Amino acid sequence: METRLFKRLPYGKSHFKDIILAGYAYVDKTRFIEELENEDNPNHFFIRPRKFGKSTFLTTLRSYYDVNAKDDFEQIFGSLYIGKHPTPERNSYAVMEFDFSGLNTSSEEAFAKDFSHAVQSAVSKFLRTYKHVIPEAGDLLQQIFGKEPKVSVLTEAFDIAFNGGFKIYVIIDEYDHFANDLIAMGTRTGKDFYKTMVSANGMVRDFYERIKAATKDYTVYRTFITGISPVMLDDLTSGYNIAKILTLNPKYNEMLGFTQAEVETLMKETGVNPTLINVDMEAYYNGYLFHQDGENRVYNPSMILYFFGQILDRGKPPKNIIDPNLHTDYGRLQRLAKNDKNRETLLQIIRDGSIVSEILEKFPIDMIDDDSYFISLLFYMGMLTVDEPYQFQLKLRIPNYSIKVQYWEYLAKYVLTTSPDITVKSRPLQNAIYALAMEGDVQGFIAYISENAFSKLSDHDLQRFDEKYIRILMLAYLFMSNIYIPMSEYEAVPERADIFLQRNPLYPEIRHEWVFEIKYCKTSARDSEIAEKRNEGLGQLKQYLQSHRIKDRPGLKGVLLVFTGKNKFEITEIATAQKA
Repeated sequence: METRLFKRLPYGKSHFKDIILAGYAYVDKTRFIEELENEDNPNHFFIRPRKFGKSTFLTTLRSYYDVNAKDDFEQIFGSLYIGKHPTPERNSYAVMEFDFSGLNTSSEEAFAKDFSHAVQSAVSKFLRTYKHVIPEAGDLLQQIFGKEPKVSVLTEAFDIAFNGGFKIYVIIDEYDHFANDLIAMGTRTGKDFYKTMVSANGMVRDFYERIKAATKDYTVYRTFITGISPVMLDDLTSGYNIAKILTLNPKYNEMLGFTQAEVETLMKETGVNPTLINVDMEAYYNGYLFHQDGENRVYNPSMILYFFGQILDRGKPPKNIIDPNLHTDYGRLQRLAKNDKNRETLLQIIRDGSIVSEILEKFPIDMIDDDSYFISLLFYMGMLTVDEPYQFQLKLRIPNYSIKVQYWEYLAKYVLTTSPDITVKSRPLQNAIYALAMEGDVQGFIAYISENAFSKLSDHDLQRFDEKYIRILMLAYLFMSNIYIPMSEYEAVPERADIFLQRNPLYPEIRHEWVFEIKYCKTSARDSEIAEKRNEGLGQLKQYLQSHRIKDRPGLKGVLLVFTGKNKFEITEIATAQKA
């Protein structure tokens, strides 16, 4: 048999055992198993954004602790950290797993049926898996077969495990999936539905109370619960108040996600040709920090696996630099911004690229419309991440370009739906951006924006019209074309350029890239004020164009836009010596 030179890339693969045995590359996170086992509280709650490797880590825990997998330990874990440093509790549990994704939330009745069925299915799987070692498992399995699903079957399973002298490790994935669906409904009905399920007599609370009760006699000795939001944990209150929240613990900052060093190792193991990487991977996929004291920022693993997978499959960079699967988050973002305050918060984040807030460890559903709670929710969803400490709080920023795109999608649709006079004429817009890219003609694009957007702003819009507002409107239009990759607040050291239009790597024939510097003066501004703004902008623009990050890029041009009111503007261009 021919020996593989490289390991397979595990894009779309989430089951740890299959990844190892089928020869896929695995980013070794097993050192965190040791950390978790050394925690003083064996009940753990840990959340991360979608597509961040939670399912793979949960199946790693299952393989490590499953008593049935004892004979496979060396084959599976021998080459990994935990295989060389095994802990006292390895392969010593009967593992019971729950996954609450995909439950029907169309009505309370449909949800109750689906939730009960999910619980009974998980218990049935547990009984089948361990019936050869837990004496009464087979009998209980026969008793519940064909009967109407009930949450109470959970306690029966715990009882027979206790009688058989087995300790249980309970793993719960997507614990909050149904809650997030209900929250995203944005209606009173959704909240009432949610509260009914987690109230004192609710089915969901009943489920967690049964697990909590089983921890008291150590039948359930360990639990690990994960999802993407802390909302439900707070609303369960006394129903499940035994977990240690590890989400914001700097020790676990890198438990999920890939560090730069891990990405580089993954490239070598899978044979990704670095010469085919024609984008700044760090800018596109990296940037996540879940505590200010975290040692390293991490990449979203799904994003990086998608990118590498496209290179390996196609022998060239992907047509879409951003994983299409991530676009499902846009709809969730749109539904969450359901009141004026939340929408203003999103616009501020888009405009500034950051926001100052504290991160709340948990909060109830009734508070998510409050600004600080809403910002925390964006953090947990992966739409914001820690930048740096700021005035006893945290400065949070958009993690990377992939997430910025989701904000800009929101922005583009928001602008068009809330300002009906603003128009999009697709063909003229594409022609204007094409002329910007191929002919170096900026006049047509600015004239298009002025005619179709700026000149049609309402009095309400004009109240907030400034340089930042101009920038986000321009970005909304630029995003509608895939000719450029727009960068807002681009770090052209030592300062940030308002907009940098980077050529899309798919179109290397693009002749011109652009740096935009934007200045705004009120209609009443004197000529001397306008001149001062002009001189300031030209000085900044020249500095940006000499930045080591962009000065040698071919076809680079700079443009200063000085707006006076909403209808008057002047354009000053600066070209560099580099030819496209």
